[in-house]
Amino acid sequence: MGVLDVGSLLEPWRGGAAERMTALDASFLDAESERTPLHIGALCILEGGPLLDEDGELRLDEVRARVAERLHLFPRFRQRVRQVPLGAGLPVWVDDEGFDIARHVRTARLEQPGDREVLLEACEELQATPLPRDRPLWELWFLTGLDDGRVAMVEKVHHAMVDGVSGVEVAAALLDLTPDAPRPVAPAWTARPAPGWARLMADGAAGALGLPLALARDAASLALRPADLVGRVAALADTAVIGLTAGGPRNRTSLHRQVGDRRLLRPVRAPLEDLRTAAHALGVTVNDMVLAAVAEGIRALLLSRGEDVDDLHLHVLVPVSVRTDDQHLDLGNRVAALVVPLPIGAGSALARVCEISNATRDRKRHHQAEHTELLLDAADRLPAGLVSLIARSIHHQPLVDTVVTNIPGPPVPLWFAGARMVESVPIVPLGGNLTVSIAVLSYDGTVTIGVHADAETCPDVEILADGMAGALDELVTAPWSETSTEEPAPVHRHRARRARSTLRLRGAVRLGGGR
Repeated sequence: MGVLDVGSLLEPWRGGAAERMTALDASFLDAESERTPLHIGALCILEGGPLLDEDGELRLDEVRARVAERLHLFPRFRQRVRQVPLGAGLPVWVDDEGFDIARHVRTARLEQPGDREVLLEACEELQATPLPRDRPLWELWFLTGLDDGRVAMVEKVHHAMVDGVSGVEVAAALLDLTPDAPRPVAPAWTARPAPGWARLMADGAAGALGLPLALARDAASLALRPADLVGRVAALADTAVIGLTAGGPRNRTSLHRQVGDRRLLRPVRAPLEDLRTAAHALGVTVNDMVLAAVAEGIRALLLSRGEDVDDLHLHVLVPVSVRTDDQHLDLGNRVAALVVPLPIGAGSALARVCEISNATRDRKRHHQAEHTELLLDAADRLPAGLVSLIARSIHHQPLVDTVVTNIPGPPVPLWFAGARMVESVPIVPLGGNLTVSIAVLSYDGTVTIGVHADAETCPDVEILADGMAGALDELVTAPWSETSTEEPAPVHRHRARRARSTLRLRGAVRLGGGR
């Protein structure tokens, strides 16, 4: 008989380091599918000189070293997801004992001629590919072969790890304020052992058993403060009514379709100071101006498809950060949301921006963002199985038509390894039945809008982007008056771009050619 290996018997019960996800973070994992990858992304353009060798190839070892020396700022970038067996609890983060930065910082060369069209198509395919679940949920792709000698950096970080604000903070932490900034000294890192499966199940079960007690404590606390209870119920009811009735009866358009597995990206740019000046003159915010431009772009798109836009209002989800000052550089999602009606029917751009401004002010006055935050916090009290079920149902939601997220970025230029970042296009993922999503980022005096669309259901996204660009130009240049009724200039149909099913990287078959 062999000697009894007590250690192997105890292995499932081994303790270790694990951090449990919030329900909101876990929901982005549960809602993800092959068709709907749920990572936040960006397309950044860097000067090429400091990053390329004499043969025009990326200094890959140097680039990886530069990224590695910043990872201690975000421990989660060396952690992977571990599911709790039998769904006994929400997933946890554990250290990746086999962490290898070469699996996350990769390079490939663009197919020639390496122009803007080729670059966008390469970025589109990278963004349409889900992140592997067997490693930390992020990638940086450095693309060479651009016709102007620059280098593109395509960023992908899973929504379970970051929201829009923390995603920008991660990107900024990887960069420097000057081209010759001193390099940080990174502390040594050793992976901590992960808990055994039995310990994870036991912890998950303990958490589930504690839910009734936690709910009882919440109920008792509110019972001692009946005014708070009445206020919370009224607030949540008010939020539901505003969200469900925004803009009148629900309208269904071609924007609301099940998405496919290919993406299109169209950047729109505008000078930040011009937008601020015009917004101040009109008594609105820059975000109101952007939402008005989105409405103009959607109007042009739907009209080009022959759809009826008379008296049409669409609902846009506008995420709102609820991060506090002491949560700087914290990862995870700390967001609430407003649901704002976009007027798509006839009217001047001035009337449109004023209506949107009134709607956003009304929602802020009713504290809609704070109330949705209460709902999201309450989800942490739900069983893991119910959280997963709710997350998967989001692909069939009937309440919103698109997402517009506005993220303030650095007002000054940033550098990576001595190379200046000259442009950054933000990218937010698509939901299962939202064919367009829009991200807005201010950087170094420019507002860049990333219009991200499903290639199958929205191949004409360039009409939307052109309409937005024209509306922004009109809003910042026209001498508006209260009686103005002039309509924006017509938007011309775009030249159809050829569809691509393979990543336009030289020598690459989809992602296989990257290093």
